[in-house]
Amino acid sequence: MPIATVNPANGETLRTFDALGADEIERRLAAADTAFREYRTTGFGERSRLMNRAADLLDEDQQDIARTMTLEMGKPVRAARAEAAKCAKAMRWYASHAQGLLADEHPAPADVEDSGASRAYVHYRPLGTVLAVMPWNFPLWQVVRFAAPALMAGNTGLLKHASNVPQTALYLGDLFRRAGFPEGCFQTLLVGSAAVEAILRDRRVAAATLTGSEPAGRAVAAVAGDEVKRTVLELGGSDPYLVLPSADVARAARTAVTARVQNNGQSCIAAKRFIVHTEVYEEFAERFTVGMRDLTVGDPLQESTDVGPLASEQGRTDLEELVDDAVRQGASALCGGGRPEGLDGGLEHGWFYAPTVLAGITPAMRIHHEETFGPVASLYRVNSLDEAVELANDTPFGLSSNVWTRDPEESRRCIRDLEAGGVFFNGMTASHPALPFGGVKRSGYGRELAGHGIREFCNATTVWYGPEPR
Repeated sequence: MPIATVNPANGETLRTFDALGADEIERRLAAADTAFREYRTTGFGERSRLMNRAADLLDEDQQDIARTMTLEMGKPVRAARAEAAKCAKAMRWYASHAQGLLADEHPAPADVEDSGASRAYVHYRPLGTVLAVMPWNFPLWQVVRFAAPALMAGNTGLLKHASNVPQTALYLGDLFRRAGFPEGCFQTLLVGSAAVEAILRDRRVAAATLTGSEPAGRAVAAVAGDEVKRTVLELGGSDPYLVLPSADVARAARTAVTARVQNNGQSCIAAKRFIVHTEVYEEFAERFTVGMRDLTVGDPLQESTDVGPLASEQGRTDLEELVDDAVRQGASALCGGGRPEGLDGGLEHGWFYAPTVLAGITPAMRIHHEETFGPVASLYRVNSLDEAVELANDTPFGLSSNVWTRDPEESRRCIRDLEAGGVFFNGMTASHPALPFGGVKRSGYGRELAGHGIREFCNATTVWYGPEPR
């Protein structure tokens, strides 16, 4: 795949970039290693100062970087500005909380004594240089939620970003440099996917984190396992959205629209399978379908646009194949089901797909088992909570889940039984710096954000002192 900015709203190639050669990759690996040896000794106060400065710069750059993201991958510019603001918030959160999250942990005095020590505790140390292989769908947020905790812990970072967002990738490397982080602390590598294995195998790279597809995760995990290096993987999702009889159906339907089409439907944590109890199915289906049909599809640089193009032509083709397969086998499109009509001004050449609601999904259809990365919702009718939970878990993925209920017993059941990294009640899944984020099953392993995320790339070091001499 070429390293280029191609505007998905009209298919126009805006800029192309040459991949780094072997000599430049070596120079950057050496710079990251050299930087780590010094940077790891800095105190939290200095790291906090640098991270807060990066957040301030990001706030100043918000309009420009939002436009860049929109031009590179097509998200509505309003959403792009919100993404930049969220990144600055996360930077400040880690700048404020990292020291406490990585404070020494002291066992109970009785346990220390029982171990034969005069004193003992756990101390957290950074691992080294972390390679981040990141996707295009949240081109700032996916990177910052790794970079902010990793840098605050004293690690250094190398970013291999998706090849269709090179300008955003370069911006991130420049942002940390402008903030004053030492040379080599955070560097962008404009390389193709074929270069990842050699970089990950390099002895100067201590660990890796990847957000992306299941095949990409398998490939990185295999190399890291062979090298015995730590990894965090955040892969696909096919998140269920349960609507039970006690739900506020009107609010559930309004939220469902946003939950499905956020980021043009290209989000691992977007709700994708809408599992609705028969008692409220008809009302929810009608409200949800009207909400999806009324969305404004068009130029993502326009403030009025709700849904922009998919990020690539192949992505749209993949989505079309899933929908067409379902319709051929009996599913019905309550709205959408194809490319939107009436786009002009060059947008007719863009990679748009109409917001779609499919009903009558069966296990024989590909869409029942595969992730839909675009504004397409699968709607199911169930007769009980047991049936809803069974259907929700009938997926290889387990990233997050959404449940609409006002029944405490139903809430307890869902917390206990849903196979997912998160259960969000009466709202849509969202990530926040203070809450751990990650999945189970084929959605990956490890956690980002919160204390769990910053400790993923730390060495939990046991410190033990023998008995004091008498």
